[in-house]
Amino acid sequence: MEILGYVLAVIVGISLGLIGSGGSILTVPILVYVMGVNPVLATAYSLFIVGSTALVGGVQSAVQKRVDFKTVLIFGIPSIAAVYATRMWLVPFIPSELFTIGSLVITKAIALMLLFAVVMILASVSMIRPGKNKEQEENAPRVYNYPMILLEGAVVGLLTGLVGAGGGFLIIPALVLLARMPMKLAVGTSLFIIAAKSLIGFIGDLQGSEIIDWKLLGIFTAFSVAGIFIGILLSKKIPGQKLKKGFGWFVLIMGIYIIIKELFFK
Repeated sequence: MEILGYVLAVIVGISLGLIGSGGSILTVPILVYVMGVNPVLATAYSLFIVGSTALVGGVQSAVQKRVDFKTVLIFGIPSIAAVYATRMWLVPFIPSELFTIGSLVITKAIALMLLFAVVMILASVSMIRPGKNKEQEENAPRVYNYPMILLEGAVVGLLTGLVGAGGGFLIIPALVLLARMPMKLAVGTSLFIIAAKSLIGFIGDLQGSEIIDWKLLGIFTAFSVAGIFIGILLSKKIPGQKLKKGFGWFVLIMGIYIIIKELFFK
């Protein structure tokens, strides 16, 4: 199972390299169901893994001039503040047992996995639906909707803090719609935003009492980083829209599976 987990870690990186999102959507279930990591701790591990992998991809995108650093700051600052505050204060504040439905006790771990599954399903819908908005040209002037970008950044940061999701599936549409970015530029910019807020969110976890398995974290991250290079190479050969739609169906199935498993086969 451990070997399978590291193979799947490569797929996490490939996903980030290909479509700029989906890393955390895969990472948390792999850590929980394959590697046997506690769900609450898995959300912390996911922040480090996805953040490190996205940083490598972001640097490569910057070299190719596919990163808008002004947008990284506008979107990133409220997002980073929200994710750090969530991991530092909100997550530890959530009680171990929330409520009971009949004989089913909804614990903190189950609630986080269910929330994660809902996020997966919502993300899958946005991936499966064909895009209705035309992309902007590479050299077109940027038009920034500052209030909406700041609000979206804070919301994505809160979500990242709760479930360990990098939020690329939310960031990329926001950049295309609110900052009028072409898709390739949005993917590169998204990787930098994901990296910054995920790694800073993980720092918030280090302030707590959790014991981090650095060996597992390091090996998993290394395989994921290898995967992002593969993903970037494949992105030049595979049509992005087809890939995104196929990945969306996979994410939808995974989200439904998690809900069924957590509620009925715990």
